[in-house]
Amino acid sequence: MSEQQDTARFFEEGDADPSLLKDRRVAIVGFGSQGHAHALNLRDSGVSVVVGLYEGSPSAETAREQG
Repeated sequence: MSEQQDTARFFEEGDADPSLLKDRRVAIVGFGSQGHAHALNLRDSGVSVVVGLYEGSPSAETAREQG
């Protein structure tokens, strides 16, 4: 029986091409701890972001306030 060893691949800044998101809109579903962080990081990087929430979501006000 052979032993398989999995290795993780780490990505660094130079591995990404941010120009692929230029002139596109990225949708984030939810504005909890992760959605909030992803949406704001993308927005701060110049990406157009829209956040999807269900009607009456308690996060809606926070999302609007934070842009």
